[in-house]
Amino acid sequence: MKKFNFRKVLDGLTAASPVGSSSGGSGSGAGGSVHPGGTAGAAGTPREEIQETLTSDYFQICKTVRHGFPYLPTALAFDPVQKILAIGTRTGAIRILGRPGVDCYCQHESGAAVLQLQFLINEGALVSACADDALHLWNLRQKRPAILHSLKFNRERITYCHLPFQSKWLYVGTERGNTHIVNIESFILSGYVIMWNKAIELSTKTHPGPVVHLSDSPRDEGKLLIGYENGTIVFWDLRSKRADLRAYYDEAIHSVAWHHEGKQFMCSHSDGSLTLWNLKSPNRPFQTTIPHGKVQRDGKKPESCKPILKVEYKTCKNSEPFVIFSGGLSYDKPCRRPSLTIMHGKAITVLEMDHPIVDFLTLCETPYPNEFQEPYAVVVLLEKDLIVVDLTQSNFPIFENPYPIDIHESPVTCTEYFADCPPDLIPVLYSVGAKHKKQGYSNKEWPISGGAWNLGAQTYPEIIITGHADGSVKFWDASAITLQMLYKLKTSKVFEKQKVGEGKATAEIVEEDPFAVQMMYWCPESRIFCVAGVSAYVIVYRFSKHEVNTEIASLEVRLQCEVEDIITPEPETNPPFPDASSQPPSLKSLSGSTNTVACEGTMKDSIPCLSVKARPVRMPPGYQADLVIQLVWVDGEPPQQITSLAVNSAYGLVAFGNCNGLAVVDFMQKTVLLSMGTLDLYGSSDPYQRQPRSPRKSRQFAAGLTELSDSPVSLELERCKSPTSDHVNGHCTSPTSQSCSSGKRLSSADVSRANRRGPGRPPFRKAQSAACMEISLPVTTEGTVLTLKGAVLTFACLDCMGTLTHQPYEVWRDPHSADDGDKTRKRKLVMHSPSSSQDMGDHQFAVICSEKQAKVFSLPSQTCLYVHNITETSFLLRADVVTLCNSVCLACFCANGHIMTLSLPSLRPLLDINYLPVTDMRIARTFCFTNEGQALYLSSPTEIQRLTYSQEMCDNLQDMLGDLFTPVETPEAQNRGFLKGLFGGSGQAFDREELFGEATAGKASRSLAQHIPGSGGIEGVRGAAGGVIGDLTRARIALDERGQKLGELDERTASMMASAEAFSKHAHEVMLKYKDKKWYQF
Repeated sequence: MKKFNFRKVLDGLTAASPVGSSSGGSGSGAGGSVHPGGTAGAAGTPREEIQETLTSDYFQICKTVRHGFPYLPTALAFDPVQKILAIGTRTGAIRILGRPGVDCYCQHESGAAVLQLQFLINEGALVSACADDALHLWNLRQKRPAILHSLKFNRERITYCHLPFQSKWLYVGTERGNTHIVNIESFILSGYVIMWNKAIELSTKTHPGPVVHLSDSPRDEGKLLIGYENGTIVFWDLRSKRADLRAYYDEAIHSVAWHHEGKQFMCSHSDGSLTLWNLKSPNRPFQTTIPHGKVQRDGKKPESCKPILKVEYKTCKNSEPFVIFSGGLSYDKPCRRPSLTIMHGKAITVLEMDHPIVDFLTLCETPYPNEFQEPYAVVVLLEKDLIVVDLTQSNFPIFENPYPIDIHESPVTCTEYFADCPPDLIPVLYSVGAKHKKQGYSNKEWPISGGAWNLGAQTYPEIIITGHADGSVKFWDASAITLQMLYKLKTSKVFEKQKVGEGKATAEIVEEDPFAVQMMYWCPESRIFCVAGVSAYVIVYRFSKHEVNTEIASLEVRLQCEVEDIITPEPETNPPFPDASSQPPSLKSLSGSTNTVACEGTMKDSIPCLSVKARPVRMPPGYQADLVIQLVWVDGEPPQQITSLAVNSAYGLVAFGNCNGLAVVDFMQKTVLLSMGTLDLYGSSDPYQRQPRSPRKSRQFAAGLTELSDSPVSLELERCKSPTSDHVNGHCTSPTSQSCSSGKRLSSADVSRANRRGPGRPPFRKAQSAACMEISLPVTTEGTVLTLKGAVLTFACLDCMGTLTHQPYEVWRDPHSADDGDKTRKRKLVMHSPSSSQDMGDHQFAVICSEKQAKVFSLPSQTCLYVHNITETSFLLRADVVTLCNSVCLACFCANGHIMTLSLPSLRPLLDINYLPVTDMRIARTFCFTNEGQALYLSSPTEIQRLTYSQEMCDNLQDMLGDLFTPVETPEAQNRGFLKGLFGGSGQAFDREELFGEATAGKASRSLAQHIPGSGGIEGVRGAAGGVIGDLTRARIALDERGQKLGELDERTASMMASAEAFSKHAHEVMLKYKDKKWYQF
């Protein structure tokens, strides 16, 4: 039996008592958590030695940039002069893309879906129409776009908008069939309205339906083409306020497209037909085709097809016109994929897509609608992808997309973020990743090339790693707030492919996605990479620049507790789990699927969940599997999923654990060094020992024992303190609802963690991993157990000066290098031992943070120096010890949305901001902090949101972001020639200002729409910068805007002077011509 030294215990309590009071009200009673076994002699010294430099002024929360594909896209727009693309989404977001590095995210406050987007071409502005019947004008002349004006319709629903090129009047069609006109500059409705009952013929008895199309004639800007849903087309004369012509078709209209000469237009219909109309004979279409309809033998009309949702009609000077449309496929092929059809002359090309088509746009050489369009590319927006097709080549290849829009290629299950990596890593990863790129792309440059971007002041390399449900791992270059994929690793290649029906035979832990990546551990210096999969396996990878063909070494580890060793606590304190003998034991996997353990035939024992390839495997340059470690079935029960993982390249060890115990493997010698059950690991130091009772022989489970350092509070008390931890993601964590197949007693934290996490990282991995690495062999189970409230999230060590102690590592060397030959290679190790420890004493600090609190212990005395109770009503999801401004702090993310930072080692609160409530398990699973004040999380299934908690980076963010708007001259319109000008269009100039202005048209009804001034312009930068930096930024933007307006004024003045000079010259010539003639000679 262990002897206690009561004097040492009293000394420890005396040293701890002032610490508890120093943490304020939150630290009361924390002194009792210090366990005997350490002296308090060194407790006072570290406080006086550490000079903490971080203050609250160093911290500020700010979103930096969002990467990935816009989630649930709904709308698409392109500026042909600025060459930037805008995508609207169902969640009210807008993503604006230009050249690589120019990527901007905007969000409507209402969150209403974006129906349509319209660029003010080459004006640095964008109009968005939303599902809440509001129009918004966005200012794109600043790095963070902001809304200048909003117009909310009260009585009518917006269905379609059209903004003519170089016009300040926006046409707005509504569900009632009316067309309103909005002044873009003031965002006020004009009194000019085209009512539906005036547009259609008086004899028509039915409502024509909503407005589905608006466009002005390329030949005459004074004529407006209005398309109604029921098939009615009206050609409206804006000057005379009457319909010039009306056309009717018996199928609903989906879209309309003009021929550039303005004499013909094409409509797409709900029966899969295209109709071509001539303005001279509007009684019926002069051409009707169903491109994908089967031609009937008896000469009847081809059978109907699916609706053609959109058509574009683009002309070329030297070839046949392009007719491009989406939809229109035959009904007799229900499994056919969504397609885009390109008709060029007699050639018809069908491009099949992997996802449904949301919208598409044809990119043309000219912004003028009355010139030959000369299309060169088609941008196709799919539900989960963005594709650009090259129209200049006959086989229509696609462009290689430079944006990181394939993050969601397989669902992301976990993330890691590394700032200030070794500088040679990014080129090396890119070089091995570039060899796997696909061929067959267009050889032309990416056509969406607008905006400007530079590196900015931030130059340190950053790498993001994403693990996916299909077992793939992607490495991304995240330097300077950009994102580019470097390298892709497929972890599933080390296993045999499962044949149909074989999955049930092997009885893996999860039925779906058995290769899902659950955790990752990467040592950038040694380039050792380790992956833990959801099917209870660990793969150790080494990096090599050479291709090899070799067998994959594998180990099997038996990790299971003995049920007979369990000592159950009092039933009135912690009710046991239901008797498993009354029902088949089952394991609730992290992905939510269940798999019955009982199987036919013999009981499974010592069988892994997956089969490693036994034959030699070709491994390309990059990360190559060195060792596969698998947990095996024990007595008919599957292995529990791995919950903690750590690797040390200097010692050649990989340590991992789950709810059953801990294993340590030497991955250099390929041997298991330690495999110990949780009960054996604790031994007599188990803090959850209750009064001894007779162990129950039946298979049952009780709440109480948790991983290395959970709190001794009861299940009911814990649930009282963190109600949110019991019902995250809809899972119940009450003890009566969980049936477990292991012989381990689970605490509330254990059960809630097992249910709460998807195939991602459990939050207590680092503490357990760090403890694993501290174990010295041979292992003795005697020692001190340090307890905290809730499951432990992170563990770190500081030296006597308060500097973060980095783990030792082996310098990377290529394992398959031909230079070394057969000679023995000497390992080069880098040890991080503090140089001043001899002078300052050999004490260190251990920082441990759990779901509820953080503690700092002095080592080796194990005296608790500082305690901070972080939260009582919620729980932490992520905590990391990070470096910022050459100092160290503890960064925490709480389930109630708060982001907090604490100083080290004193645990003083430095930042506490309510940033983002956890509404989805995805956020909890992917949120991670890194050094230099950066963090990220998956904001949607397809997007990564990066943020900073550093004030310095917030101040410099404006310089790092790309410019959406760059000064570009609008191309001049082609000279139409004298005859075309005389006979090809209207001789009368069209003045929209005179027609739609308040003087002529009057004011619109105030109840129809409400004008809401926006917060754009100079005020839009207030959130992006503060203090003197913000003032300078605002002054610079104001100066830029003023300079731009002055430049435009100069251009207009020069243009007026030139026309005045030309007029003077012509007048002088006329005077000379008629000077000497008499009146009768005229």
